Amino acid sequence: MVRRNRAVIDPLGTANLRYQNPAVVAWWSAAFPGLGHMLLDMHIKGNVLFLFEIIINVHAKLNLAMVYSFTGDFQQSAAVLNTRWVLIYIPFYFFCIWDSYRSAIKINQLTIMTKNQPIHLKVLELRSFEICFLDKRQPWIAAVWSMLIPGLGQLYARRLITSLALMSWALTIYINCNEFQSVLMLLDGVSSYQDALQVLKPEWLLFMPSLIFGSSYDAYSKTIDNNRLFEEEQRTYLESNWPAKKIGLSHRNGGL
Repeated sequence: MVRRNRAVIDPLGTANLRYQNPAVVAWWSAAFPGLGHMLLDMHIKGNVLFLFEIIINVHAKLNLAMVYSFTGDFQQSAAVLNTRWVLIYIPFYFFCIWDSYRSAIKINQLTIMTKNQPIHLKVLELRSFEICFLDKRQPWIAAVWSMLIPGLGQLYARRLITSLALMSWALTIYINCNEFQSVLMLLDGVSSYQDALQVLKPEWLLFMPSLIFGSSYDAYSKTIDNNRLFEEEQRTYLESNWPAKKIGLSHRNGGL
């Protein structure tokens, strides 16, 4: 019985131990708390942190204060901040960065411990509700789809949990920032560009860049990881069933 499995594949997605740069993981947690944990396949913790990031940020009006500071109105930026929520946000924000960095280091240690362990997993599993299989896919296609709508690239890469989570958060932010309404106002040809901008809610809109680019990075990197997993599993299978010694013996005996 294997003490530490290197990978698992099931209808909900694929997870495998692999090296992650802790600094990159921490950077994505700084861009959007919870995103770094989702890069580590820690979906429950990541989504909880996503939820608290949005709740605390909106109540503290941090994004709105950032918009005013971008325009040079620092007095209004300080005025809109809710200091009680800001005091909650500060330790929460740094905890997300620290915990994702620490978790990445721990997972890297497990990756090193299991590096030379062969991969044995089902590459095809038929269920009445899903066909689960491991194959190679194009990373850039996954990145483009997640750039268009966060979560679609993960759905292409067959990572159902991450896909549902990111699409749910993207839909929540799209609706609350009034982006759909603003786009429709531009398309109808009646409203002006300024009118379309007025309906946008910047405190929600500023969530989108981090979510879009983070989702795209996740889809790209995880598709590469899955492709490597496919290659490693195939190598393990071939070495187990057609060892090099047997092949060499067959050659010497006038076989293959």
